[in-house]
Amino acid sequence: METTWFCLLAFMLVMYVVLDGFDLGAGIIHLFVARNDAERRMVLNAIGPVWDGNEVWLLAAGGTLYFAFPAVYAAAFSGFYLPLIIILWLLMLRGLGIEFRHQLEHPVWKTFWDGVFFLGSTLLAIFFGAALGNIIRGVPLNREGSFFEPLWTTFSPFQGGGILDWFTVTLAVVSFCTLTVHGANYIAMKTEGDVQSRARKSARNALMGTVLFSVLALAGTIAVRPGVFDNYAQHPWGWIFPLCALVALAGMVHYNRKGGDARAFFSSAFFIAAMLLSTAFGLFPDLLPSSIDPSFSLTAYTSASGSYALGIGIVWWSAGMLLALGYFAYLFRSFHGKVGHTEAGEGY
Repeated sequence: METTWFCLLAFMLVMYVVLDGFDLGAGIIHLFVARNDAERRMVLNAIGPVWDGNEVWLLAAGGTLYFAFPAVYAAAFSGFYLPLIIILWLLMLRGLGIEFRHQLEHPVWKTFWDGVFFLGSTLLAIFFGAALGNIIRGVPLNREGSFFEPLWTTFSPFQGGGILDWFTVTLAVVSFCTLTVHGANYIAMKTEGDVQSRARKSARNALMGTVLFSVLALAGTIAVRPGVFDNYAQHPWGWIFPLCALVALAGMVHYNRKGGDARAFFSSAFFIAAMLLSTAFGLFPDLLPSSIDPSFSLTAYTSASGSYALGIGIVWWSAGMLLALGYFAYLFRSFHGKVGHTEAGEGY
């Protein structure tokens, strides 16, 4: 049952990154692909019906972590208190940037909130990548199941490092580039004309960064956590995840060059999912690895709730997921197709 809940938690995190990832990417690029107010409203209208719903997956993943692995929830939310508060503020500012810009028809007002939306989206992509880097590298988790990390120290991941070091910053850049590609593919799929052309160009540019820094991140992972491939050696079927990531990466390159925007978008979604699942497969059963002593690590087996609670929980989780998936299928079907220029006062 613990393995099942590990997989369910991984599934929910993948869903969040794939869905809210294109919202974040749209926020990163919208100042560059949209040159005037009408074009910026096109970008915002492309994500307007879905962005807040996509963020529900983050809340649901946090709830799942709290229910299934309470020890990990307690350790992570106390040890990462500062970055989590920063992320909370960035999520709020990003929402304010979307919702407040159309409340007053003044260029300075709109420019300010456009900047807030860009800044919130950019920093969230960076912080999420750095958070993943911390999980892969490990944190100074002690015997009591608690830890504290400064924001940065020597910038080395090996001895007394902080939240930011060269490895976690590399993962942050990978996250930034990947979500930029994902968002650019989505905007290219949803728009036409100049905005679509600029979005395609943004995707091509960010794709080069994704490839380069993914290679650097892989080399860094091998240096920082050599045992990450142990599960692959014991269960060779797991190589299907990295293989799928390579296929999806090739698909992004091919379809972006050919102008197949929808296929490029689904390729970037597939790439994100495959990369995250590859990481989860390599880390299993660790949920919060300890950099002090591997025996202090919190795993799916040592930090899970009781078997009775996990058994009852999966019934309610399944019912909730059916409703959520049905709602999202209806939502995306209702707002499929291109968005165009809107008249003054309409949309965002």
